[in-house]
Amino acid sequence: MNRTTALLVLIIVIALAVGAQSADSPRFRGPAGDGVFPETGLLRQWPEGGPKLAWSVQGLGPGYSSAVVVDGAVYVTGMDEQNQGQLHAFGLDGSPRWKRAYGPEFVRKGPAPTGTRGTPAVDGNRVFIMTGYGLLVILDAEKGDVLKTVSLLERFGAEQAQFGFAECVLVDGRKVICTPGGPDASLAALDRDTAETIWKAEGLKEPSGYCSARLVRHDGRDLVLTMLANAVVAIDSDSGKVVWRHDYPHRAGVQPNPPLYADGAVYVCSGMGTGGALLTMTETDPTAAPKWTDKTLDCQMHGTVLVDGCIYGTAQSGNKGLVCLDWKTGQAKWNASATGMGSVVAADGMLYVYGQEGMMYLVKPSTEGFQPAG
Repeated sequence: MNRTTALLVLIIVIALAVGAQSADSPRFRGPAGDGVFPETGLLRQWPEGGPKLAWSVQGLGPGYSSAVVVDGAVYVTGMDEQNQGQLHAFGLDGSPRWKRAYGPEFVRKGPAPTGTRGTPAVDGNRVFIMTGYGLLVILDAEKGDVLKTVSLLERFGAEQAQFGFAECVLVDGRKVICTPGGPDASLAALDRDTAETIWKAEGLKEPSGYCSARLVRHDGRDLVLTMLANAVVAIDSDSGKVVWRHDYPHRAGVQPNPPLYADGAVYVCSGMGTGGALLTMTETDPTAAPKWTDKTLDCQMHGTVLVDGCIYGTAQSGNKGLVCLDWKTGQAKWNASATGMGSVVAADGMLYVYGQEGMMYLVKPSTEGFQPAG
C-alpha cells in the first residue's frame, strides 16, 4: 500500500528511457503479484534530479491504491468529499477518460487512516475492486459502469477488518478470488460475470491478513498463495481445497506482504519484529520448523522481491532501510539505511524503492552492498 495525499499529486508517470518497452500490469505488484515488472530498455542510471516528469494528475482524493495499466489505460482509486470511492481512468499521456463512484470507502477508525484501500484488478472488459468495507465491486473497464456489488461480509458471515480490507483480488479465469475471512470462508472464489460463489476454503477460520493473493504453479497444479492473519496458506485454485498451511502468527494480524515462491519454497515476512522465514511446501505439518528465519528484514507492508537469488525489501526495525537476504540461507548481505522504509519492485534488472517520505531510488541489485543509481 502506498500512502497518497488528498487533493495533491497522486500518480506520477516518469519517462524512464527513450524506446522503453512497456507491458500491461493488471494488478497489484505486477502481473504475477511478486513485485517484478516485465518492462525492458529502462535506464541503468538516472540523471541528476531524476528522470524527466512526463505528466501528473491532481485531485484524486485520499487513497492507498497503486496504479494499474492495461490496454493503454491507467486505473487508480481515490475518495471524494462524501467518502465515496472513485475509480479514475487515464490515458498513458495523463489525459482523463472517466471517473465513476463505486460506493462508500473506508473512514478513519482508530489508527487506520481514511482512504481507499485495495488496488483495482483488471481482466478483459472488467475491473474488480474490493473496498475497505468488504464490498466486491465489478465495473465495466471501458466506461466504468458499476455492474455488480456484493457484500462479502454478509455473504460469508465475516467481520469488518479493523484497518479496512486492503487487497487486490486475484482473477483466475472465471474466478475472482478474495479473502473475506469468514468462519468457513477465509478465502472464496466468485464468478467474474455473475458474482455467484464458486467455492469457499473451508476449515481455516482465519481472518484476512490484508494480503493480495498470488497464483503459483506447484506440483502440477495452480495454487492460490497468500497470508492470513496468523498463517500462510496454499489453496487449490480449481476446488478451493486447502493444500498446505503453515502457522505464522502476527500480534496484530497484519500480514500484507505477498509471499515469494521459488523451487517449492515460500518466503514470508511481516513487521513489528516478526521478521521472515523460508518454508518448504513439502512439509505438511503447520508447526514444522522453517528452513531458516531472519529478524533483519521485518517488512511491514512494502513488499519484497526475489532477484538473482536474493530477497530485497525494507525493514521496519534496525536501520529501517533496504535489506539484501540470501534466498537459500537467509544470511543478511547488507542493510542500507539510505532509503528508509519504502515499497520495493524490480524491472529490467534494477530495483525501484519508493520511500515513505516520497523519494524514489533506483538501485542496482548486488550482494556486495548498496549501489544507488539515481
